[in-house]
Amino acid sequence: MADNTLLKYFFSSGAEIDPEGRFNLSRKTRTRRLKEIYSILQKHHFLRGFSPEEFRAMLEDLGPSFVKIGQTLSTRSEILPKAYCDELKKLQMECDPLPFDQMLAALDDIYGERQGDIFDAIDPTPLGSASLAQVHKARLANGDIVAVKIQRPGVKATMALDIDIMRMVARQASRFMKDDQMLDLRDVVEELWATFLEETDFQREAANLQEFARLNKDVAFIDSPHVYPELCGEYVLVMEYIDGIPILVTDRLRAAGYDLEEIGEKILDNYATQILDHGFFHADPHPGNLLIRNGKVVYIDLGIMGRLSPHDRAGFGNIIQAVGMQSATELKSALMSFAIAKDNAAIDHTRFLADLDLLLEDYGSCDVADIDIGMFLNDILMLTRSCKVTLPSSITSVSRGLVTLEGTILPFIPNENVVSIINAHIQRTKDPAEELAGAMEDLALALRSSARGSMDAAQYSGEALKMLTRGQLKVNTEVLGSEAPLSHLGKIVNRLTIGIIIAGLFIGSSMLSLSSMEPRLLGVPVLAFFGYLGAAILSLWVVVDIARKR
Repeated sequence: MADNTLLKYFFSSGAEIDPEGRFNLSRKTRTRRLKEIYSILQKHHFLRGFSPEEFRAMLEDLGPSFVKIGQTLSTRSEILPKAYCDELKKLQMECDPLPFDQMLAALDDIYGERQGDIFDAIDPTPLGSASLAQVHKARLANGDIVAVKIQRPGVKATMALDIDIMRMVARQASRFMKDDQMLDLRDVVEELWATFLEETDFQREAANLQEFARLNKDVAFIDSPHVYPELCGEYVLVMEYIDGIPILVTDRLRAAGYDLEEIGEKILDNYATQILDHGFFHADPHPGNLLIRNGKVVYIDLGIMGRLSPHDRAGFGNIIQAVGMQSATELKSALMSFAIAKDNAAIDHTRFLADLDLLLEDYGSCDVADIDIGMFLNDILMLTRSCKVTLPSSITSVSRGLVTLEGTILPFIPNENVVSIINAHIQRTKDPAEELAGAMEDLALALRSSARGSMDAAQYSGEALKMLTRGQLKVNTEVLGSEAPLSHLGKIVNRLTIGIIIAGLFIGSSMLSLSSMEPRLLGVPVLAFFGYLGAAILSLWVVVDIARKR
């Protein structure tokens, strides 16, 4: 009897998924969470549809994992109508806060008796309340004003359960989605799990803040909060309090004298620096994570960061340059060199190049402001997957970050495009002297290779002429790609042969039927009868075969 993977999942211990046993993933907890999700969906009458406000409220009730999904959807106007996107943007700024007593109890669990020695005062009114954590303004014993980010009690276990359930759904869905052009949902969920582990560990975020500050210390318009690593832990983060203007409050920004277009261009230019130069970039730059203070863009939440190796940075830069040049040949070379796996024998290079040409032509015919970077990157991923070219997983986090950032700064630069700005950044950061030296080196290597090839060609030509004059030259030819036409021709010849046999049987049987040969069956000689029968069977077989293969 075949294994029932659904039952196996629900009756498993969870050890394979959560080997450390930190999140109590078991049949009982999964079933309880599924019942809870179903009751919330029923409460909001999800089968009847819902207004933007009801949709936001439902995601908030479902918990932090679904709030994260709502935050991502809020920047994707091509997926949801504008009214829904506008309502979901509220999830980036505020969620219903937990009572202050619960936050104090959480701090007591973290610091114990040290809490009174660390904090002189904590404001009971939260600065912000997100799906994962709540932030309170506080004053340290030394007088520093800080923001204390406290993870909501129990939220980590709930998110682990939600992703665990998504893993089950992805596993079942993958059994029915065999098309190579479909993304493997299991890989998506595993990436979500890795992101969850990073985002819910505030010690990692503290390290991210320090690394981000180090890499951007010479950038005049980018900043991040100073962190107090000695006070941070897995469930609490203590950092400098930032009194800034939220990036979505454009009226306040204009009143403060800021140029919105300049803000958008600088954010995107620095994001290109993070990806292409540092290889350490903010992977979730939604509006709730950006403030403007003293002429600087301040990233206040660095829980999810992406990392690119030098090889990946160079590969992604080459892809952007090729798109900017509208060159399918350059884009194909960039994708092939960027790939981590490719089966050259299985790749249809002609089709790959033609599809890239059509893709660039399609997007090249759009106005700059109309290009959807999310759709464009998705089309490239689907195309490479269909052509048996596997890109590294880092491309997913880069694509998600760019799509999120595009939705964030779109009101600031409506007439610009992500690809064009990143390409301009690449051109600005190039050293003309190094470019010239590289071009001269490439030219010298090409000339050397050409000269050597010419000398070899002359030598081989002389040897071939000598063999030709002596009658020793033989030519072996192979027609590549001829198997299919030859097979088709063979089928045609077979049908013609059978047709000749049928005609012979009919003519021979007709001639025998005029004779007085005995014995007879149905008025004709037996031999003629079986001749007619054989011809009829062969004729019927040919007709059915032709109809089946039309």
